[in-house]
Amino acid sequence: MIARELLATAEVPGGEPLRLFRRGDDHMIVLDRNELMNSRMSGSEEALATMTCTRLGNRPAPHILIGGYGMGFTLRAALGAIGPDARITVAELVPDIIEWARGPMARLTAGCLDDPRVRVVLGDVAARIAEARQDYDAILLDVDNGPDGLTRDANDRLYSPRGLQVAKAALKSGGVLAVWSAGPDQAFARRLGEAGFSVEEIVVRARSNGKGPRHVIWFGTKR
Repeated sequence: MIARELLATAEVPGGEPLRLFRRGDDHMIVLDRNELMNSRMSGSEEALATMTCTRLGNRPAPHILIGGYGMGFTLRAALGAIGPDARITVAELVPDIIEWARGPMARLTAGCLDDPRVRVVLGDVAARIAEARQDYDAILLDVDNGPDGLTRDANDRLYSPRGLQVAKAALKSGGVLAVWSAGPDQAFARRLGEAGFSVEEIVVRARSNGKGPRHVIWFGTKR
């Protein structure tokens, strides 16, 4: 069996450090003993993007905000699902994640960060949302492990009643708030509806081949 090799460690503001491992051609991002991301499991993160873009329809020049780069699965899928006039802003809290994408995971990144439609902003996605007023056609949140987070307590405010109202204000009419989660959360789904969104809850598999653990994506459409 191929041994797992530690490649790098990154500090997370207000949270525990992340570690990047490699085993053969596979990469893993780990928090303590929890594997947050694995390059073999991209299906649900890709679905976050493709299903959102489907719900946007044929909007002209859509502007999409992605919270959390991760391993870039969501960004690459979004780039493949939208047209040349679209814009994607990626907000990433941990600068090392982007360095890893351009360094040890460059082959996985496949140049998506250099696409002219993409702008990377280093910082908390919550701040990017709070300063917006009907700026985005969609906000995609793959932050922490979903509403029941692991990485940092400050992420909880994204999924609070107040945080959902702020996200709604940042969306254009009919815009979509899409939230990825490692598992179900009935309380969050209820909060999403109470915040004034039309709610869909979709269960998707972790792997692109339809196998692996079940993850959840909520789509909240601004009424």
